Amino acid sequence: MENGAVYSPTTEEDPGPARGPRSGLAAYFFLDRLPRPRRVLKGLQLLLSLLAFICEEVVSQCTLCGGLYFFEFVSCSAFLLSLLILIVYCTPFYERVDTTKVKSSDFYITLGTGCVFLLASIIFVSTHDRTSAEIAAIVFGFLASFMFLLDFAIMLYEKRQESQLRKPENTTRAEALTEPLNA
Repeated sequence: MENGAVYSPTTEEDPGPARGPRSGLAAYFFLDRLPRPRRVLKGLQLLLSLLAFICEEVVSQCTLCGGLYFFEFVSCSAFLLSLLILIVYCTPFYERVDTTKVKSSDFYITLGTGCVFLLASIIFVSTHDRTSAEIAAIVFGFLASFMFLLDFAIMLYEKRQESQLRKPENTTRAEALTEPLNA
């Protein structure tokens, strides 16, 4: 008896990384983990922070450069952090880490980035030389910071909704625990 005759009925060919109709690189991206409004906000955060960084990089001269350098650092950091969060949400890496930690990290990163980006935009407004590239960078900076803060507000609202749904369970248990045992 040959080895091929023994193993052929039970052995299947390895299908590879393709899952269903999706194959290749598209099989590794899942956009459905974020609701559509949050996906749009994440995309806008990425795009606007990149545009703010590019417009800031076009500036060739400055008189008070501290605000420009701070804005450069913040806009580049915001772009990279939003790209990182988007990659984590849209790839299989999301399943390998604790999802509550990803959501918590996203919550605090979005809050911190929005506040610091808003601060950097305000500082850059007070120190810019009124060139068109600087004005465009400032506009994109304010828009990006508002997108980060809006995303944070949506996450905060969702967290409060989750805690409100869990609250009735906790109140019934708390009432049962406060009753006297000999009643």
